[in-house]
Amino acid sequence: MTELTEQDVAARVPSLADEQLKVLSRREPLTVQPGTSLAECLRIVQRSGVGDSVIVADASGRLAGVLTERDIFGKLIRAGADLSRPVESLMNTSPHTLRMDSTVREALELMQTGRFRNVPIIDEDGVLVGIVREQDILKYLAETFPEELLNLPPRPHQQMQESEGA
Repeated sequence: MTELTEQDVAARVPSLADEQLKVLSRREPLTVQPGTSLAECLRIVQRSGVGDSVIVADASGRLAGVLTERDIFGKLIRAGADLSRPVESLMNTSPHTLRMDSTVREALELMQTGRFRNVPIIDEDGVLVGIVREQDILKYLAETFPEELLNLPPRPHQQMQESEGA
C-alpha cells in the first residue's frame, strides 16, 4: 500500500464531501407515531442508549415532526411537566430535512449552521427513509482514511524528539 501524503489526503476530502448521503452507513431512527405520549418517547430514548432525536411519522411513514434532545432537556424536564401529553405538544413540526441524494457537505453545513446532531432524510413524497447523524459522517471519514487516522499521534501538533518503543 502506498503511503498518502498530507496533500493527497487534503485533495481527497473535497470529493468525499460531495458524495451523496447514500454512501453513509446509518442506524434506523427512533420513530413514533403521532399521539405517542411524551413519557413513551422518553422511554424509547432511554432504551436506545443513544442521545437521538425521536422522529414522528404517521402511519404512511410521512415525517410529521421531531422531538429533539433540546426539546426534552430544555422544555420537558422541569418540575411538574405533564408526560402524558402527546408528542405533538412539544415536537418541531417543520424540521430541517435532507434527501438521500443530498451531499455529505450539505449535511455537514446544515449540522454546523443549525447546530443539529440528527437530520431526518426524506424522499420526494416526504416519507421518512432514514436519519443522518454526526457519528455517521465521522464513521464514513474514518473508514475512508483508516491508515491516516489510526497513525495520528495523540496530539497531532506535537513533534516527538525520538521515536517511541524498542
